[in-house]
Amino acid sequence: MMETADELTELQRLLDASHATSTAHLRGIIDADRTLSARDLAALLSGMKVLSVATVTAGGEPRISALDGHFLHATWTFSTSGTAAKARHVSARPAVSVAHIDGEQMAVFSHGRAETMTPEDPLWGETIDHWTAHYGSSPLSWGDDIRMYRLRPHWMVGYAWKRAELLAARGVPG
Repeated sequence: MMETADELTELQRLLDASHATSTAHLRGIIDADRTLSARDLAALLSGMKVLSVATVTAGGEPRISALDGHFLHATWTFSTSGTAAKARHVSARPAVSVAHIDGEQMAVFSHGRAETMTPEDPLWGETIDHWTAHYGSSPLSWGDDIRMYRLRPHWMVGYAWKRAELLAARGVPG
């Protein structure tokens, strides 16, 4: 868990605001007993998680693909080759939707903007170090034009079918 107290506070504000402004349909599914908190997410989302990342083509058509994601500092980081279609989409239209779904046990849904990370970013070194430790090689060594992204979410909800059971099974204090 790399989140600071301030990052967790901001994430909790985002989660609360997102849930409060969601449709009655969604709030009926993700009720108080099924809502994951910022602390829950930070604890549950350690390590690599498979993300579904949705981008939009120049013609306005949605495209979705799976990417490795790492939840760092209360948001997602993910990467792809600069030659991938999604890299072109994000460059031209950075609005994305990102979902991590762990079977029927839990899910995190986010909407926001993909921000290209650069070496000038204050969290660049820490992010690259984290990814390198996880994979055993730097993601920057995986090709000539590897892009690292961070999601700047404006909407996010976390869901657990049986929150108390999930947290207990995964050793997360409730």
